[in-house]
Amino acid sequence: MRWALVRVCLAVTAMVVVAFAVPLGLVVKEMARDRAVSNAERHGAGMGPTLSITTDREELTRAVATSEAGGDGRMAVYVPEVGGAPAFEVGDPRAGARAVEATRAAGRARTAEVPGGFVVLQPTALSSGTAVVEIFVPEAEVSNGVTTAWLVLAGVGIALVIGSVAVADRLGVRMVQPAKRLAGAAHDLGEGKLGVRVPEEGPTELRLAAVAFNSMADQVVQLLANERELAADLSHRLRTPLTVLRLNTASLGDGPAAEQTRVAVERLEREVDTIIRTARDAKPRTVATAAGGPGAGCDAAEVIRERMAFWSALAEDEGREVRVAGVERPVRVPVVRAELVAALDALLGNVFRHTGEGTAFSVDVHSGEDAVIVLVSDAGPGIADPEAALARGAGSGADGSTGLGLDIVRRLAESTGGDVRVGRSVLGGTEVRLWIQRGARRGALGRRGHRARRRAVGQA
Repeated sequence: MRWALVRVCLAVTAMVVVAFAVPLGLVVKEMARDRAVSNAERHGAGMGPTLSITTDREELTRAVATSEAGGDGRMAVYVPEVGGAPAFEVGDPRAGARAVEATRAAGRARTAEVPGGFVVLQPTALSSGTAVVEIFVPEAEVSNGVTTAWLVLAGVGIALVIGSVAVADRLGVRMVQPAKRLAGAAHDLGEGKLGVRVPEEGPTELRLAAVAFNSMADQVVQLLANERELAADLSHRLRTPLTVLRLNTASLGDGPAAEQTRVAVERLEREVDTIIRTARDAKPRTVATAAGGPGAGCDAAEVIRERMAFWSALAEDEGREVRVAGVERPVRVPVVRAELVAALDALLGNVFRHTGEGTAFSVDVHSGEDAVIVLVSDAGPGIADPEAALARGAGSGADGSTGLGLDIVRRLAESTGGDVRVGRSVLGGTEVRLWIQRGARRGALGRRGHRARRRAVGQA
């Protein structure tokens, strides 16, 4: 593209230079000839007063010799017969008799070609005839200044061509470089370099193409990140039934079948952990999408009752005291049921996983005007670093932990404009506070959202 622009600009500029320089050069040449003829006619007219006074040979010879043109040997005077005196010539004649007679007959100045240049024949009327003054114009005088003018025109034309090529080259670079960057970025993206982006600069069309490419790359990264998040979340949901299986294997007693079952469950847990860590460690990462679209929602009280019915059987087997409060009336929340189920299972699964048998726990629901708070508390040892536990990828991998459970809860809360807090419970262990914002002001984390949160907490 760059060299195509240069060639086009070169051809156009060359045609323009030829179209203007050639006629202008011819005009300069013609002007030089006209100037030389005008000077010759002026010299010839200067002999008119002398011829009107005298036609004496000696007088005319002195007049020719003293004139500017005559002194250079370029003037001649043809005198006709006067008073019976024969015709004669004075000076250095070059034109033939035919040209002189033709000038007398025409009665006006004319030119005639002679060796080395041309002559200007200027007629002058006398009382007894017509005298003709001849002025020789050499070829050097005719072309005086023409060569210089042509060289100047040629230089200007070459400068215009060079300038146009330079401008076209710069314009070509301005167009080609963004195109090359776009092509290179597309190649890198095809090779899996998802972080590549194109500077949004250059001509309007290429700038728009860069914007479109960057938007496409962002969408590709978002889609891949969402796929990884989904794989991690789905894998983590397998942890709930696996936890139940692992805890139930303790009641199988001893024996080859029981041991094989425990080994199989542990191996399955390790495989699930590997899947979660692989999906979690994949880059780049993006913010998770909202849990539900317009109109999505569920009854949090009903979901909590259902999940507690599931976990209560296991809690009874382990001798855990369970308390549930605030689920007597419907509590609508703007999240998808499956997502809320996954979040509750993650929280309750952590209680069973990280606290010993016989440890009590409770689930409390506090419903306010703009927010719903779900508190999951236990009487266990608590969490040493709550901030690290909330961050995805903060899990150390010990005891089968991936650090993903609380992150599922956090992303669910943040999708509604809420958040998650981990602190100390009244039971002496860990308290996870899941704040879900709802209502028309959903998604705002300003003062009103925090006031709603405080009102909901105050109702506890």
